[in-house]
Amino acid sequence: MSVCLTALVAALVALAVATPAAADGTDGPAHGMAMHGKPKYAAGFKHYDYVDPAATQGGTRVADATGTFDSLNQFIIPGTPAAGLGAIYDTLMEASADEAFTEYCVLCKTIEVPDDRSWAEFVLRADARWHDGKPITVDDVIWTFNMLRDKGQPFYRYYYHDVAAVKQTGDRKVRFEFTPGTNRELPLILGQLPVMPKHWWATRDFGKTTLDPPLGSGAYRIASVEPGRTIVYERVKDYWGKNLPTHIGRNNVDIVRYEYFRDRTVAREAFKSGALDIWVENSAKEWATAFDVPPVRDGRIAKVEFPHQRTAGMQGFAFNLRRPHFVDPRVRQALTLAFDFEWANLNLFYGAYTRTKSYFDNSELASGGLLKDAGAEEREILERFRGRLPEAVYAQAYAPPATGSGPQGLRDNLRTAQRLLAEAGWTVTSGKLFGKDGKPFNFEVLLADPGFERIVLPWARNLERLGIAATVRVVDPSQYQRRGDAYDFDVIVSSWGQSQSPGNEQREFWGSAAAAQPGARNLVGIADKAIDELIDLVIAAASRESLVARTRALDRALLWGHYVVPHWHIPHDRLAYWSRFGMPAAIPASGVQPDTWWIDPAKDAALGLRRSVTN
Repeated sequence: MSVCLTALVAALVALAVATPAAADGTDGPAHGMAMHGKPKYAAGFKHYDYVDPAATQGGTRVADATGTFDSLNQFIIPGTPAAGLGAIYDTLMEASADEAFTEYCVLCKTIEVPDDRSWAEFVLRADARWHDGKPITVDDVIWTFNMLRDKGQPFYRYYYHDVAAVKQTGDRKVRFEFTPGTNRELPLILGQLPVMPKHWWATRDFGKTTLDPPLGSGAYRIASVEPGRTIVYERVKDYWGKNLPTHIGRNNVDIVRYEYFRDRTVAREAFKSGALDIWVENSAKEWATAFDVPPVRDGRIAKVEFPHQRTAGMQGFAFNLRRPHFVDPRVRQALTLAFDFEWANLNLFYGAYTRTKSYFDNSELASGGLLKDAGAEEREILERFRGRLPEAVYAQAYAPPATGSGPQGLRDNLRTAQRLLAEAGWTVTSGKLFGKDGKPFNFEVLLADPGFERIVLPWARNLERLGIAATVRVVDPSQYQRRGDAYDFDVIVSSWGQSQSPGNEQREFWGSAAAAQPGARNLVGIADKAIDELIDLVIAAASRESLVARTRALDRALLWGHYVVPHWHIPHDRLAYWSRFGMPAAIPASGVQPDTWWIDPAKDAALGLRRSVTN
């Protein structure tokens, strides 16, 4: 999955598991809620540590987007929404970037949660306003919740599944009541509710796409739209929430413009020519070779690797288990053995990447080693599932197939792959692999980024040695999204970002119900009751220690299912930007936050006309 600035920022936030204590460790209403323990920032805090409260405001920032867009409603399946739409809406609460997971009030003034977690009550701020000046009401919150659950993208139904009722309990109070059980993260899930104006949607169909700029309440409003080409946001001068401690030092640029390009190669050249301000690079080859240009050499463009402490998550070639070829895990394992990461890292990636070996890599949540050496809770949980999970979970330490530094390693892997395919009932005739039904083993890898062809084709050549014909099809981003939503693919490149606090979102990633729901994130099509139960245990974790143990147990089950061919990751973000920005000194654990940057007048003036001179 290709990375853009919007996706980078959005990927830093995921849902989390909460502690059974009150919201801030004390009884009664609170300003924020921590995943475990107390929030880092106490009531009355002035701003986050990773912002500069004296940041200059003003100017224009131009970013890129790939493909096209035909809708300004990002909450539904139909249409391709424009980039940056989240900026026009406020949420009840928002997460900080320097904690594992804590949310602080935005639209709400306080949140209150009882010890048994049977409900969560939000008191709305009296001064919260829509851009048309009308107050944000409890009715707006309730309407938004119902619309997202009933007509929104599938993940909302999974997130809100355990909400039994929502009702008004005062002039500015709204209470969400939960079904009995152990879904302890629900208060945080509801905190992320992007509230929409009921009165604006009263004359419109929420389930349909629209190019009418929606009314919002956030720091930005839509200034202009050229469908499929450009969308421009302007900072709201009288924004009601500009002095909130969660917003101080952020949203400093007056105008944010997204320019659309057919592919990233063209967009990259546009950046280097001065048409874009910031570039997030997702290709190791391009990072190593494409920026030896005068603006970089003379300092007009800064090329920086910003460190982060995010969970790496998983990116890989995802098998569609809805296709008969991929039902047998031995087949999936065989195809994984044919991918030569070491060769790709040396020859394609300039040695930049580390192989991903966990769905929660680069964090304490990742499983590792033999199960017998794991913690007591992790061992005890998995023992309950013995006989329902692959035996390798209990006997082996997972590691993605490696080939070493020479061709012998790949030959050994292909021999193992041949054995697995034969055990699964596939036979080779005249150099082609055939199933028991007499049909050849052919499949297609669906791509949206042409740059990935150079990665898939060497894998396809190795698969050809097994008698398998793997082809590549590159489609535009809109078609890629539509085919992904409909599960109309054999193999697809996908990624699942993870936070330090996994929870309810795992149901949409791997849950049985999501496998049958069009537009859900269970692209693989996993429908395994054991996985469902392991997810439920993660959601029900009542302490950080238990969450870690349960997540590691889920990780082992996913890894030994061989559902994807694991790719790679890096512990930093690669950004290039024209040297006109100021930025805070501190980088939070979640990584660089471009919304805390500002245009430095002195740097901007010094850059001046030199920006357009590229040779």
